[in-house]
Amino acid sequence: MSTALIIVDIQNDYFPNGNMELVNPDKAAANAAKVLEWFRQHHKDNIFHIQHIASNPSLGFFLPDTEGANINDTVLPLENEHVITKHFPNSFLETDLESKLKEIGITNVVVVGMMTHMCIDATVRAAVDLGYDTTLIEDACATRTLAYNGKEVPAEQVHYAFVGALDGMYANVISTGDFLSNN
Repeated sequence: MSTALIIVDIQNDYFPNGNMELVNPDKAAANAAKVLEWFRQHHKDNIFHIQHIASNPSLGFFLPDTEGANINDTVLPLENEHVITKHFPNSFLETDLESKLKEIGITNVVVVGMMTHMCIDATVRAAVDLGYDTTLIEDACATRTLAYNGKEVPAEQVHYAFVGALDGMYANVISTGDFLSNN
């Protein structure tokens, strides 16, 4: 079995003073960096950084050629690592991610990144639909507080609702510590 790491949207706009600040992005990025380091030691050719670039300026963040759209220094890609640009929440939609994974014989993917309720959810579900055995490292992900119809849902509840929905049917959801100690 060949395994790849998919790092989704760990970009500056999600960090303090960014245009779409999340809750605890530094903690999630630090955990993602631990997983990234493990992959650099064990599967260095199987690392995929996903960078969302807004195709519509009304999105308000990840605007082309801005500091906010840059991948955060915590998980900055090395020269030999793949960087894939996307324009939708699903990292596979209208990108070459799937073809690159197939090209190197990947059957398993490990997903980390931001935002749990949007791009992580869409990417994990797409990966499973495409036939990949998928692991989601939940504490290497971050999200934000959401509101609908006058009701506010705190970020922690948003996060656990989404990872809880993905666990089992779509992904093996584990912590950074569990991933590192079991691999």
